[in-house]
Amino acid sequence: MEFLVRTENLLPNDTPDDVRDQLKKGERERAMELREAGVLKRLWRVPGRNATIGLYEAADPAALHDALVSLPMWKWMDITVEALATHPQEK
Repeated sequence: MEFLVRTENLLPNDTPDDVRDQLKKGERERAMELREAGVLKRLWRVPGRNATIGLYEAADPAALHDALVSLPMWKWMDITVEALATHPQEK
């Protein structure tokens, strides 16, 4: 299944720089692992916001959930997920 995942980073502004840097580094590393595993297919930035839009592929919603909660910034993200279905014109 494919999913459109919108995330917004809500990490508090007063987070110490060293903690913020470590979380960003961990986030990049985990995203690369998800890419290599074929789970994270595409990722876009949302201009003017600390947000992304990603195209994910997972066996089911539970597998997508497991991938998302594995992200180091998981607990500071506002996440919206839309399951995608193939349009008849694509067949």
